[in-house]
Amino acid sequence: MMQQYLETKKKCEGCLLFFRLGDFYEMFFEDALTASRELEITLTGRDCGLEERAPMCGVPYHSAETYINKLVEKGYKVAICEQVEDPKAAKGIVKREIIRIVTPGTLIDTNVLEEGKNNYLMSIYSDTNSYGIAVVDITTGEFRVTEIAGSGIQKKLMEEIAKYNPAELICNKDFTNFQSLIEEIKNRFHTFINEYNEWSFDYETAYKRLCEHFHVHHLDGLGLKEFSSGISASGALLEYLNDTQKVNLGHVVEITPYYIEEYMRLDISSRRNLELTETLREKSRKGSLLWVLDRTKTAMGARLLRKWLEQPLLDVKQIRKRLDGVEEFKNNAILREELKELLNGIYDLERLMSKVIYGTVNGRDLIALKNSISLLPHIRTLLSECSSQYQKEICNQLDTLEDIYALIDRAIIDEPPVSIREGDIIKEGYHPEVDRLRKAKREGKQWIAALESEEKEKTGIKNLKIKYNKVFGYFIEITKSNFDSVPDRYIRKQTLANAERYITPELKELEETVLGAEEKVMELEYQLFVEVREHISGEVERIQRAAKQIAVIDVLQSLGEVADKQNYVKPVVTEKDTIDIKNGRHPVVEKMMPMEQFISNDTYLDENENRLAIITGPNMAGKSTYMRQVALIVLMAQIGSFIPAESAEIGIVDRIFTRVGASDDLASGQSTFMVEMSEVANILHNATHKSLLILDEIGRGTSTFDGLSIAWAVIEYISDKSKIGAKTLFATHYHELTELEGKLSGVKNYCIDVMEKGDNIIFLRKIKRGGADHSYGIQVAKLAGLPGEVIDRAKIILSQLEEADINKPAQNITVQDPKAKKENAHPTQLDLFSTAQNEFIQDIANIDVLNMTPMDAMQKLYDMIKKAKTLI
Repeated sequence: MMQQYLETKKKCEGCLLFFRLGDFYEMFFEDALTASRELEITLTGRDCGLEERAPMCGVPYHSAETYINKLVEKGYKVAICEQVEDPKAAKGIVKREIIRIVTPGTLIDTNVLEEGKNNYLMSIYSDTNSYGIAVVDITTGEFRVTEIAGSGIQKKLMEEIAKYNPAELICNKDFTNFQSLIEEIKNRFHTFINEYNEWSFDYETAYKRLCEHFHVHHLDGLGLKEFSSGISASGALLEYLNDTQKVNLGHVVEITPYYIEEYMRLDISSRRNLELTETLREKSRKGSLLWVLDRTKTAMGARLLRKWLEQPLLDVKQIRKRLDGVEEFKNNAILREELKELLNGIYDLERLMSKVIYGTVNGRDLIALKNSISLLPHIRTLLSECSSQYQKEICNQLDTLEDIYALIDRAIIDEPPVSIREGDIIKEGYHPEVDRLRKAKREGKQWIAALESEEKEKTGIKNLKIKYNKVFGYFIEITKSNFDSVPDRYIRKQTLANAERYITPELKELEETVLGAEEKVMELEYQLFVEVREHISGEVERIQRAAKQIAVIDVLQSLGEVADKQNYVKPVVTEKDTIDIKNGRHPVVEKMMPMEQFISNDTYLDENENRLAIITGPNMAGKSTYMRQVALIVLMAQIGSFIPAESAEIGIVDRIFTRVGASDDLASGQSTFMVEMSEVANILHNATHKSLLILDEIGRGTSTFDGLSIAWAVIEYISDKSKIGAKTLFATHYHELTELEGKLSGVKNYCIDVMEKGDNIIFLRKIKRGGADHSYGIQVAKLAGLPGEVIDRAKIILSQLEEADINKPAQNITVQDPKAKKENAHPTQLDLFSTAQNEFIQDIANIDVLNMTPMDAMQKLYDMIKKAKTLI
């Protein structure tokens, strides 16, 4: 057995081998040491013919998935070696084979995977001037391919990786030469990266592999003619799947080529800053745009909505088609409610098909499939009432799969057991032999009793008995006094002192039926179940197509529901270079503050005199919220969603760039200012006149004059139509920048309105034309709960600074000694404040308001007030 183990281990180097022995999966040698440490299970030993016992540990086969998942989450690959023959029938050592290798990108356990999120495996082929990229989700059958070339190639690659966030990535040897890039991918996305066989990326080999899988003679018909690097990446990906999964990937029925230019490009910073699918700090779904928009009822719909958010469209016709579909459901609440009730009963058909292909589907899964299919005709009936193009297309194309429903309904009982090998799964009447065997199992004793009565009557032997023992099975026992009446057809089997034991062909046939019925019916039911499963696997393409159509309907109704409940409107999407929003609102902040009315604001940007808006105003007045709001409204419009506004005309935007917040990039060793400048550089190199730029506090990470100079130069560069000329919202504390209106074409000043009330201010949250007169920093500090003594002192210092030489303001400040104050002492050259007060002020200075959620801000304000009271 150990020889068999060692030979098997050679076939899966780099993997932990789960070796099936009876009811356990065992691990030996180094694998056992690793598994016992990582899984915290007992390490034992086993004699293996060597001087020392081999380290060994094991896990029960029925709970193996849990342990496998734990190891995969830690980055290990696990090879599963199964017994492939019945141990009872084995001659010598039981045959064993590796049936599957589980990796982070090939997990199929639905108990571990998030149902509303894809689990992608990515393949990257690095060529001289391009990258081929292929991604697959083996739990849904999705398979996509693209190519990246031209300038900024690595930036584009990172954007695609950010879009899919793959669990695992395979690559060719040339790609591994980019060590810094690989480290960045690992650090940013926690993706496991493996260099794969170089020959698998060979163009001819990959081409042949794809043709074989999709049963075609050439790839032109699949749209891959112009994707040479993509073909290499795709072929290698299929080879990797065949290498690890050991099954026919019948649910991967199509490959979808696409160009990155088809979608709005969003870099990593923009995806993060706009909080599309998770919040910036807590990495929580709540507080993201996805959280606001997701009212889907199916797992397929939830995954599709996430995809729409990750890749907004650029095609106006496609966007309008989606918007019309959303409008249909928004305006018909009764239809929507009926549809939601039906969708709520639909199982995750895409992932169920992967279970069918992998042979892990059970009876309950098939009943879930049947029940889901039973709802399709009703959904199609509801869609027939719709007038929009999208719903009409799906209504006409939706396959209601009645034949598959009928098969499962005939074959599988309504409440089957979990196990498919223990019988009681096939419905009565489906197969006559199953019915006969079940009857034999159930009525065997009655049959024996009936045969006994029949033989008594035939022979006239009143004390004839049919008995049973383990040696002879069933037999007829006749006492010595009735020997003369024994028929010739009886076959003597045993002679006793006072009786003889006989059998008959009829009795043996009945015995075989009764005793073998249970075992036979279980085996026959299993075979029939496999036949049903195989028939369904042959229809996987039809079921997947229906699942995709249901997903689209689910997303449209979700967006319609949100539009109706949140009072969203249908945007007018055009090819013009204009963004005209009336009374726009931030979709997330609005929902997070239901008890407080959100203050709406207008936005107007175009390609001529309103290209760049310089926005000034105090901290916490709402500048960042306003700018993010505009970006989110544009993005929502381009995924086909209604928007939070009174009305809007949205000209297509090719990219959204955001430079907001301030944080050190510790992973790459970059300071706050370096991160800021790197992001600005990326924007200036890649933005076009069709882009939307959201820039917040450019230059604040360095000295005042350096920062002002950089911000000024950036505005000049962006506003120049010969260089970029992009539509831009530019928030700043540098009031000097307001001088640019009138000097630079297309630049306009805006500010957040505030109302002064004595020494206090009230944030009105309203955008108005013109620059802000004051920064109101001290008033904001007062609102934050700083001690009165600190506020009063700050006013004195501000007054001195305003009167001072602007080049050397600190030299003209009179420093106050807090201890001397009580003694009416003269000012001395000591610290401005006590140590505790200094620390408190430093804490306030370090608050990153721009990256705080409303709840974070409230909690921080509470903490500051509490601390301030200790300093009074």
